[in-house]
Amino acid sequence: MPEPTKKDETPNGQPEESVAPDSNGAPPLPEISLEVSPPPDDDGDAATTPSPTPQAEDANSLKKLSVELPNDSVPVPAMGRKDSVWSLGEGQAPEELDKPIDTPPLSILLIEKPQSGTVPVGGDITFVAKVEAKDLLRKPTIKWFKGKWMDLASKTGKHLQLKETFDRFTKIHTFEMHIIKAKENYAGNYRCEVTYKDKFDSCSFDLEVKEAEQGSQNIDIRSAFKRSSEGQEDAGELDFSGLLKHRNQREPKQQDDTPEVDVWEILKNARPDEYEKIAFMYGITDLRGLLRRMKKIPKEEKKSEAFAKKLEPAYQVDKGGKIRLVVDLADPTVELKWYKNGQEIRPTPNQRKYIFEHKGTQRIMVINNCTMNDDAAYSVAAGDEKCTTELFVKELPVKIVKGIEPVKTTVNERIELECEVSEEGAQVKWMKNGVEVPTGVRSRYRVKCEGTKHFLVIDDASREDTGTYSIMATGGTSEAHIQVDLKPLKIYQDLQDMTVMLGQPIKLHCEIYPGNVPGRWYRNGQLIQPNDRINIIHRNKVHRLEIETSSLHDAGDYTFVPEGYSQSLSAKIHIIDPPRVHLDSLNFPDNTVTVVAGNKLRLEIPISGEPAPRVVWMKGERVILESGHRVRAETYGDQTSLTIEVTEREDTGNYKIVLQNEAGEATASVKIKVVDIPDPPEAPLVPTVGGDWCSMTWEPPKYDGGSPILGYFIERKKKQSSRWMRLNFDLIKETSFEPKKMIEGVPYEVRIFAVNAIGVSKPSEPSKPFTPLAVTSEPTMLVVDDVTDTTVTVKWRPPETIGAAGLDGYLVEYCIEGTDDWVISNKELTEKTKYTITGLTPGCKILVRVKAINAAGASAPRTLQHSVLVKEVIEPPKIRVPRHLKQTYTRKVGEAVNLVVPFMGKPRPKVIWLKDGEPIEPSHVSIRNTDCDSIIFIRKAERSHSGKYEMTVQVENHVDTAIIDIQIVDLPGPPQCVTIEDVWGGNVALVWTPPKDSGNAPITGYTIQKADKKTMEWFTCIEHYHRTCITITELVVGNEYFFRIFSENMCGLSEAATQTKKSALIVKEGTQMKTPEYFDHDFKEAPKFTQPLINTFAIAGYNATLNCSVRANPRPKVIWMKNKIVIVDDPRYRMFSNQGVCTLEIRKPSPYDGGLYTCKAINDLGEAQVDCKLEVKVQTQEL
Repeated sequence: MPEPTKKDETPNGQPEESVAPDSNGAPPLPEISLEVSPPPDDDGDAATTPSPTPQAEDANSLKKLSVELPNDSVPVPAMGRKDSVWSLGEGQAPEELDKPIDTPPLSILLIEKPQSGTVPVGGDITFVAKVEAKDLLRKPTIKWFKGKWMDLASKTGKHLQLKETFDRFTKIHTFEMHIIKAKENYAGNYRCEVTYKDKFDSCSFDLEVKEAEQGSQNIDIRSAFKRSSEGQEDAGELDFSGLLKHRNQREPKQQDDTPEVDVWEILKNARPDEYEKIAFMYGITDLRGLLRRMKKIPKEEKKSEAFAKKLEPAYQVDKGGKIRLVVDLADPTVELKWYKNGQEIRPTPNQRKYIFEHKGTQRIMVINNCTMNDDAAYSVAAGDEKCTTELFVKELPVKIVKGIEPVKTTVNERIELECEVSEEGAQVKWMKNGVEVPTGVRSRYRVKCEGTKHFLVIDDASREDTGTYSIMATGGTSEAHIQVDLKPLKIYQDLQDMTVMLGQPIKLHCEIYPGNVPGRWYRNGQLIQPNDRINIIHRNKVHRLEIETSSLHDAGDYTFVPEGYSQSLSAKIHIIDPPRVHLDSLNFPDNTVTVVAGNKLRLEIPISGEPAPRVVWMKGERVILESGHRVRAETYGDQTSLTIEVTEREDTGNYKIVLQNEAGEATASVKIKVVDIPDPPEAPLVPTVGGDWCSMTWEPPKYDGGSPILGYFIERKKKQSSRWMRLNFDLIKETSFEPKKMIEGVPYEVRIFAVNAIGVSKPSEPSKPFTPLAVTSEPTMLVVDDVTDTTVTVKWRPPETIGAAGLDGYLVEYCIEGTDDWVISNKELTEKTKYTITGLTPGCKILVRVKAINAAGASAPRTLQHSVLVKEVIEPPKIRVPRHLKQTYTRKVGEAVNLVVPFMGKPRPKVIWLKDGEPIEPSHVSIRNTDCDSIIFIRKAERSHSGKYEMTVQVENHVDTAIIDIQIVDLPGPPQCVTIEDVWGGNVALVWTPPKDSGNAPITGYTIQKADKKTMEWFTCIEHYHRTCITITELVVGNEYFFRIFSENMCGLSEAATQTKKSALIVKEGTQMKTPEYFDHDFKEAPKFTQPLINTFAIAGYNATLNCSVRANPRPKVIWMKNKIVIVDDPRYRMFSNQGVCTLEIRKPSPYDGGLYTCKAINDLGEAQVDCKLEVKVQTQEL
């Protein structure tokens, strides 16, 4: 029996009871049985009786539920899908049988459902589903399934095709599924699902695939399951139709018509672990095909010994209904247990969920009030036997019992929509005009639920709430229209126009009905908000707007708009004001305006008056007109202005302003004072000059420009320069100053600027030139370098500051500790920063100081912090080998070797170098020893310089040694012999021996190249190859090749390569190729830069590179130039050239490395060059 699914649908929306079949049939009671068409037998022996064709709406079901009465038999359509099993027992109560059987409702979307069908193997069949689109806005969605979950949309191909069409006249969508060349595994249950928005419809149907009736008795099973050595399509597969199809193409061996032994019977009766042995015994080699065939053989079900009738494979019941599970026992005395999902169900006296009944040999379990938790697998065990079933609980759709009603109300009212559904706790969705209503925390809509009743509440309705509201449940929808209108408005007292003096209060008053309607006040269309000056009052029907003190901005059109109404009340306010001149807002002392001569003066004075007054400007008896050129008066808006383009001293005086309008007249006067900058002071005097400073004095200017002198600015410059530098940014009120931070030995000049409130005067005449001069600072970092029994050696660093007089030398003095008698050690000045004091008494303690001497005199002394004991100290020697020398030091032949090995020890140690235990010849290796290190230098390294160098440092009886391993490597030699081992097809096998000379380094690989004999141009086949034999593939047929091999170590490829003596001809059997003539192409080309140099900015102290690329043949000579001068052997520059890319690296550039750089390429055919500019910037640090 087919497997049921959980998507079975009941024909009606109400739960009803389903019972299992009962074998205890009473004669007067009707018989209710479930008839299911059996599946076709594989061998085609069993004949099937087709059931009557059901009605159109039930065409998808292969089962039918029939009720057989004593005198009448009425077929009942199947309730649900094909795989839904309903069993009704014969032992029900009479009142249950009297219940009418409801006919299933018509399909929601499908008007024509796919019909079950039968097709032979290899045949075609089509299933059709139709959907009416009159009430649909868009095309519905259809899905085809096989079994429970296999979606056939992804399986389309040569055996399955899906097709969709639409008839515009009949408004019908037609969906077709074509199965082409059906196979046996295509048989089974199929399902069609149609979805449109919240509507859903489904239909299931069966496909039966029949095999052609063929006798298998004439086929020898042992020959059928022998593997074919010719690789035919039927090899290894149990396909009897394929065997029959190819029977004529083969020449079967002579054998008997019937097999001697019935192997099928042997296999059926044998255990699975004996299959392989039986197949070997009877010569069956395709064991897998044999096992697949045996799986397809229908197994005979053994008759149960404990159950006379078992449970049906599956049951279905509506949610809230009840179901009866009935089994018939062969032995009524056997103990029976019921299980749910493997857990035993035990009866409880207080609960009526499970009821167990005994009727003769029948055992019945009744499940009441089924819920989704009862959807499970149930089993019953009778002794050692067990039968199982599966119960599917279908959840009923939620229906709307009472729909929502239309509402008509006014704004600010409360709206409550009520709907009642068939089930408590059901999920519903509220919609407005087809859009879901938001029900969040900040939403205007509230949703509540009380049992089966659902409410949508709008507390404060507005006109925007007008629309069509609907509620959606799984079993239906309900909608109603809500209309929100404005309340009627009555005006008892309208607003009145007013004329108000400036500063007087304004009171607007109106009365409207209804009185609880709020409103908004507007002035000239702008919303009025209450504040300290404006008060808005609403008391019942009265609305008032009160302004304590009116202003000019309060004039305009006032409007009161009741909230929620389109009607409004309006009035006009007119404000008048006498003219006034507001001089207080200018903040001028005594109404006096001071202006600098030559500047433009624009004096703007605020005025007021309503209506706008007429303004007249006068100076004395002269009226200033608006059309004046240099002096003019202008009036606009709420201010008047006097403009003087270029002020002069004659513009000083009193100016009168006269204002007139309808409300009166006003006058005011303004005084204008024109001032100028002071005269320049006299030339300053420089009485005293220091090392980097001087003192200067001057006299105030004779004319201060009509304003007191506020201070002075001082500037200085070098005599040879024309650039003046200001020394102070804050005014100096005194008439003396001391400039500092001047350069010694450089002549300077200074000058003065006088400053008043108007500005800065012209500069004074410069002072006479003067030159600063001073001694140097004291020496730095004075330390003791060495001490012996009679001498003390000290060293120091030069002074941080050296004056313009320079540095002549140093003076070293010492004194015995405890005395102040300083003795000059050097009679003549020493220029070195290291000095040895001799003639000292052993064991005494001395103090040492050093002075720097120049033309200006001696600097301050630098003295040792502690006294020095005159006594020599022995320090054992210690060699400090650098980290990179602790390992093997490798260099290439021809490179320079310069190793510095520092050591310690006092007195000066003795250094001895040995190479491999032998003294080093000075002609081969240069060695230089100092007090603190030893340097070994080889100008051009050779391979003979390789070895272990032993360094010994000795101080009296103390000795320290160190060993340095130096390895000089060179390019390796070529391989000794390269031979062609074999040639076949397009392949050549090469064998060679390693080179005799490895270059004092291990061989890291080989590079193999090939060349066509016609062109002899070498091409690299492979690089870094490690083995000494290789097969070269993908050679061109008809060409003759030579091969050569380079050896490689850490230094690179060998200078020469070993070439094969013989060539390898790549031939193809049976063909001859004529060798065409080729002419060599001339690749020679004059230098040409493909990528020029680019102007570059570099940071001082960081390496910079310049790059360009050049193309030329033969390879050009590349020359780099700076400012047109060739760069040769300069350690600050490194030049590279690789594959035409030319690079110049500048190591840690300074600002002096900036300039014009040129790259020049030269060969026999010509030359070319490119230029660029390099600018080096110094990085500054922020304090």
